[in-house]
Amino acid sequence: MKKSLLVEQDGGPLSIVIAGANVPDAHLLAQTLDAVVVERPEPEPGYEQHLCLDKGFDNDTGWEATAERDYEPHIALIRDQRPPRPKRFKPKRWVVERTLAWLSQCRAILIRWDTKARNYLGLLQLACALLWFRRYHRLIHLR
Repeated sequence: MKKSLLVEQDGGPLSIVIAGANVPDAHLLAQTLDAVVVERPEPEPGYEQHLCLDKGFDNDTGWEATAERDYEPHIALIRDQRPPRPKRFKPKRWVVERTLAWLSQCRAILIRWDTKARNYLGLLQLACALLWFRRYHRLIHLR
């Protein structure tokens, strides 16, 4: 079972989609971007909404899905022909891996026991809501 996850900059889950393990990541990108729970605000001129993706999305499907939804894509190129240059910013793709690790702390998510895919997706969505609740609860107690 493959999980496709969209997170904000700090690692809060915004959408999650599941599919079979043999489905390429780029084919799930459009579904993941459309499954966002909170409606996305319109991008203001001069303030683009950035989307960081790894090399698995460096194809026509990945570039078209980001362009159709008005994101500024930052996709790592498979064969980068540019000369080496100093890095200005660290890559942010590890944030998704950290959120997946948070979700994997639930035993029922780490090993899929559900036979129906929609039950497993519902459990993943519940775990994402629990992550948001914990973040909100921690924020309230820090004030």
